[in-house]
Amino acid sequence: MTGLKQLIKDKARQLGFTLAGVTLPNPPPHYSTFEHWLAQGYHGNMNYLATERARIRRADPREILPECKSILVLATPYHSPLPMGDVSPEVKRSGEGLGVRVASYARGEDYHNILPARMDELVRFIEKQVERPIKNRYYTDTGPILERDLAQRAGIGWIGKNTCLINPKQGSYFFISEIFLDLELEPDPPFVTDHCGTCARCITACPTDCILPNRTLDATRCISYLTIELKDDIPVELREKIGNWVFGCDICQMVCPWNRFAPEGDSAFSDDEPLPSPTGDLTLTPQAFNQRFKRTPVSRAKRRGYLRNVAIALGNTGDMRTLPVLQNALNDDEPMIREHAQWAIDQINKRETEQAGKQQNRLPDS
Repeated sequence: MTGLKQLIKDKARQLGFTLAGVTLPNPPPHYSTFEHWLAQGYHGNMNYLATERARIRRADPREILPECKSILVLATPYHSPLPMGDVSPEVKRSGEGLGVRVASYARGEDYHNILPARMDELVRFIEKQVERPIKNRYYTDTGPILERDLAQRAGIGWIGKNTCLINPKQGSYFFISEIFLDLELEPDPPFVTDHCGTCARCITACPTDCILPNRTLDATRCISYLTIELKDDIPVELREKIGNWVFGCDICQMVCPWNRFAPEGDSAFSDDEPLPSPTGDLTLTPQAFNQRFKRTPVSRAKRRGYLRNVAIALGNTGDMRTLPVLQNALNDDEPMIREHAQWAIDQINKRETEQAGKQQNRLPDS
């Protein structure tokens, strides 16, 4: 089966999966860590992670596909983030953009719209090679499995201090996918070396201190969780720490030295979408929001969540030019949008008052 495995990997690369590895469907070695994480409540309101059915399936991949004999783990690169200063002077002067950020993976087509079709094509290729139907299941961030555990066991990389899977040649800007197969393939050696060493840049850089010592994180403090998964008000004490992120966060990856080696992202995940226009986005009607974001990951936050995030980002910019659009948002039908718009207005006015006080207390030039 070695020759077949290489054929499969070659086909995977043709389909855009730049990394591929095989592991067995054995219980994941870090499942106890996952259970402890749940017990501590670090999953926040992501209750789908804690259901009995999901836990049983995560504890044993064969609960998903009893006939499974091998798991093919795949990685697809997406474009690495723009530098923090990459907003044109014209955009800054116009008040649009205002330096707000969307996680790099979310600036193009939703990977859920692209990767399943590629995995299906890969399964059809395998069936053609073995000349029989293959029982299978495939996922990309959608199944009840510990993806990074499987990827580490398949030799793709190691789990870094920032909880991301890191490959020494490609960094961490990639999507992970898995195909469960009722086909015996020789497993690849697991990735056992930890290349984080004494580096702690991700821990130091995290604005909300959400990264925990055991390579897990407190999701309830993570900017990605707060701006995507959380469906309620963002805790007041964390709003300023969110800074200018309106969907997701790349900070712990941006500071990781291994991402110096990140390859160019897959062309299917184009990052040429226009930068967020927060003053414009805050006026989006439900229909306009759906039209703009229906094929991007941003739709996951839904309009009320995204506009909540935009209001916080505007409040953190402290830009008086955004007050009219924030005041208009006080009339929105969604109470959560109104509440966060009011917070933003208060933040901007507070900052303006503090700046005026500093100017007043400054000694005149002699």
